[in-house]
Amino acid sequence: MTAYRGKYADELIANAAYIGTPGKGILAADESTGTIGKRLASINVENVESNRRALRELLFTTPGALQYLSGVILFEETLYQKTAAGKPFVEVLKEGGVLPGIKVDKGTVELAGTNGETTTQGLDGLAQRCQQYYAAGARFAKWRAVLKIGPNEPSQLAINENANGLARYAIICQENGLVPIVEPEILVDGPHDIHRCAEVTERVLAACYKALNDHHVLLEGSLLKPNMVTPGSESKKVSPEVVAEYTVRALQRTMPAAVPAVVFLSGGQSEEEATLNLNAMNKLKTKKPWSLSFSFGRALQQSTLKAWAGKEENVAKAQAAFLARCKANSEATLGKYEGGAAAEGATESLHVKDYKY
Repeated sequence: MTAYRGKYADELIANAAYIGTPGKGILAADESTGTIGKRLASINVENVESNRRALRELLFTTPGALQYLSGVILFEETLYQKTAAGKPFVEVLKEGGVLPGIKVDKGTVELAGTNGETTTQGLDGLAQRCQQYYAAGARFAKWRAVLKIGPNEPSQLAINENANGLARYAIICQENGLVPIVEPEILVDGPHDIHRCAEVTERVLAACYKALNDHHVLLEGSLLKPNMVTPGSESKKVSPEVVAEYTVRALQRTMPAAVPAVVFLSGGQSEEEATLNLNAMNKLKTKKPWSLSFSFGRALQQSTLKAWAGKEENVAKAQAAFLARCKANSEATLGKYEGGAAAEGATESLHVKDYKY
């Protein structure tokens, strides 16, 4: 057997291709209860179910926004929530032509024998959870592995362990009807330059695709969610054109053309920075056999959160900010973003050291 050919194969291929439709991307709204609490705390809003639901309803019901999205990643709580009027969020998304997705990992734990490196938990019971999520309307999944750049990091142990974890997750998802988003995030933390980030990104992606191949993952029914190749957070910034060149080259060297799309994580970049970098990649004249799109959380929500501030009377203003970011990133997937969507909060760095999702 070269790759998964089970009952969901055709559906997986169609859904992965749809998520990668140029002009569309993914809203990552799968923050865990703890993480969404930090976002709400930043605008002095209490972290209770009703407020979490209100924020997500604001996003999902923004007039005109869903045309720019092909998928929304949900946290388990959100998969089963409804609007204030009683309509399930899953129905709202599907009616807007957006596939619901689900975060399935259980967070990171320290990998024994390393200098603070981590591995991701959640394989136990994953098949059963995938079946439940599929029945609830989810059609794709996300699993985040985290690697860091240091003097001797990432270690080969951490690279191999995380690549194998991602591959096992991916094949389990496919056997149960969910398109797996493979997310090996190399944190931006540190003083390293862009060359070092490129070197590590290439090593990590090469290991991931070797593991995916070993586990017989159907690449046409999967997606990659990598970091962009950038200098470290304590290093001097470079232009979007340089980020584009290094990022696309890393993908060319490691990522099979069978995968339909790359949906980049924003990794603590400001909203505007993430959009400009994505735009530069799509303008780049070179071989790109996959579509290059987005799966942004912080970089789609920051100015929206600031505009909302938890107040009912600010919902329209907040939705306008969200619509502007969705449209800007849609244009960036086509290489047509001209700038100018930067509302309040759009240019501030969203970097959080050692970021936990």
